[in-house]
Amino acid sequence: MNLDALPIEKLLLKRKSLRRELLSGSNLHDLRIAVLGGSTTNELVDLLEVLLLNSGFRPTFYQSEYNRYYEDAVLEPQLIANFRPDLTYIHTTAVNIQSYPPLTCTEAELPGHVTAETERFRRIWQSIQQHVDCQIVQNNFELPANAILGNLDAVSPAGRTRFTNELNLALACAARENPRLILQDIQGLATRLGLEKWTDPNRWFSYKLATTIDGSFAIACSLASIVRAVYGKSRKCLVLDLDNTLWGGVIGDDGPDKIQIGRETAIAEAYTDFQEYCLSMQKRGILLAVCSKNNDATAKQGFEHPDSVLKLEHFSAFKANWEPKHENILAIAKELNLGVDSFVFVDDNPAERVIVEAQIPGVAVPDVGTDVSRFAAILEAGRFFEPISLAEDDLQRAKQYEANSQRADAEKKFANYDEYLDSLEMTAEIEPFRPVYMDRIVQLTNKTNQFNLTTRRYTLAELESAIANNHIGIYGKLTDRFGDNGLVSVILGRIENVDLHLDLWLMSCRVLKRDMELAMLDRIAELGRRAGVHTLYGYYRPTAKNGLVSDHYTKMGFTLCSHDSETVTWWLDIRNYRARNNHIKLMELSNG
Repeated sequence: MNLDALPIEKLLLKRKSLRRELLSGSNLHDLRIAVLGGSTTNELVDLLEVLLLNSGFRPTFYQSEYNRYYEDAVLEPQLIANFRPDLTYIHTTAVNIQSYPPLTCTEAELPGHVTAETERFRRIWQSIQQHVDCQIVQNNFELPANAILGNLDAVSPAGRTRFTNELNLALACAARENPRLILQDIQGLATRLGLEKWTDPNRWFSYKLATTIDGSFAIACSLASIVRAVYGKSRKCLVLDLDNTLWGGVIGDDGPDKIQIGRETAIAEAYTDFQEYCLSMQKRGILLAVCSKNNDATAKQGFEHPDSVLKLEHFSAFKANWEPKHENILAIAKELNLGVDSFVFVDDNPAERVIVEAQIPGVAVPDVGTDVSRFAAILEAGRFFEPISLAEDDLQRAKQYEANSQRADAEKKFANYDEYLDSLEMTAEIEPFRPVYMDRIVQLTNKTNQFNLTTRRYTLAELESAIANNHIGIYGKLTDRFGDNGLVSVILGRIENVDLHLDLWLMSCRVLKRDMELAMLDRIAELGRRAGVHTLYGYYRPTAKNGLVSDHYTKMGFTLCSHDSETVTWWLDIRNYRARNNHIKLMELSNG
C-alpha cells in the first residue's frame, strides 16, 4: 500500500481503518518495541504502527509516561524487562538536553559538559543492555530553535548550537563503538524539513509534543526504515528506465549525440546529477539494473556518450527490448536471484509506473514525476535503501555479481560438474562467530529468504545472547579464482544434552551447488562432537520463498524424524561422521 500518497492528517484520521486492513495481511513479523519518550509519544507511535504494518510487521508497543525515559530505563528497568522488547527506542529531542554550558564556558571546559550529558545516555544504554539485551535506537538532537549568540552560537564554547553539534558527535562516536546502538539522525531530519516546520511552541506548551505532525511523520518514517534495515527488509536493487530518466531525450530518435547529458545546459546537468546519485548508490552496494523499452544495441549507445557518468559495467542486469516492463523486471529478479521486494523501479512515465506497481506486488514504485532534478530527493525521502552498517561485502556486491557471471560462463566449458568445481580453486574460511563479522552475520540472517531453512530473524543482541548461552554459531566465507564471495553462510545451533538443534541455516544463493553447504555441515559436526553432541536436529519451516531448500536435509544425508503443518524435522547421528566436502580447500582453523 502506498501510504506516501496520503496527506499526514488523513493518514492519522484513517489510521484505525488502515490498521484493520493491514492486520488482515499474512506473514506479519511480530515485533515488540519499547518507546521511552522525553515528550508525548502517542502521535509518533500511531504513525509508526501503520508504517510498520505496511512494511510487514505486527508491532506491540510499550510507552513510558511523559518524560520518564531515564527513570524507566535506569531506575525502574523491570518495567521494560517484563515487556521483553525486541527493540528499545529512546525518543528525545532538544527539549531534553538537561544542561547547556554557561556563558562563561571556556574551550577547556566544554568537553566536560559534553561528557556529562553523554554519560546520562550511556547509563540508559547500559541499563537496557543489562536488563533486556535488545537493539537500541537513540536520537541525536536537532539544533536549538533560538541561537542566543547569533552566528557566534556555532563558534563559542558557550553557544548552544556549538554544544549540540559537539554532543551529536559524541553520540555518533558512542554508536560507532557499540554495535547494539543505532543513532537516528533527527538533526538531519529537522534540517531537511526546516526548524520552523519541525516544532510548534503551542503543541509543546499545550500537549508536550516536541514536534509538529510533519516532524512526527518524518521521525516515524525514519524509524520504520531503521526497523526494516535491522530485519533485512531494505531494498537491494535500483531498476532504472533510460529515456528521460537517465538522460534527456529518446536515444532511438535523437541518437547518442543529441541526448541531454553533461554540463552544458541546466536540464543536461540535472540528468548528470541523477546519474551521479545512482553511481554513488552502486558504490555503496546497491545493484543497478536497466529496464527500458528500446533496442538493446541502441540503448547501450547512451552509455558511450562521453559525458555519461554511468557505464555499462555499473549495471548488474540490462533489459532493453519491447516486452512489458513488469515481465522484464521479473526476468531481472530471476537473473539476480533476488525477490521482487528487493527492487525499486524508477521511470518518468506514469503509465509504466502504474502497470509495474499493479502487476508486481512488492516492487517499490515511487511517484518520481517527470522532473529529474527531484528524482534523488524522492528516493531519499522513501528511505528504500536504509543501511544500519556498511560492511566490506556491501561495497563489493556489484563485483561479486559480475564475478558470478564469469563463473557461469566458465561452467559451460566443462562437461563434468566436478571438474568445473575443482577449476574454481575454492577456499573457505569456516569459523565460530567473530566480533568483526557480526554486523554481516546479522545482515545475512535478516536478508536471506530462499536458502533459509527456518527463516528465523535475529538482531545482534539476540545472536550475542545465544552464543553466550549454550549455542554454537559458525560463519562461512568463500573465495575462488574469480574473486571473493564474502561471508555467505551462517549456522546457529542450540545444545540440549547430547543434541544440537540447528535453529538457523542459511546461505547466499550466489554460491549454491558449490559444496559450501557440505563444508558448513562438516564444520558444525566437528564443533558439535567437540562439545559432546551425538545428534544434529535440522528443521525446515516452509514459506512462500524457501521452497528451494525443501529437500536440503535429504541431500545432506539426514533422516526424516517428524512432519507437521508448520515444521519438518530431520536428524543425523554424527558420532562417526566423516567429512563430505571434496572441492573446497579449508583455511587453517583457529583454536576457537
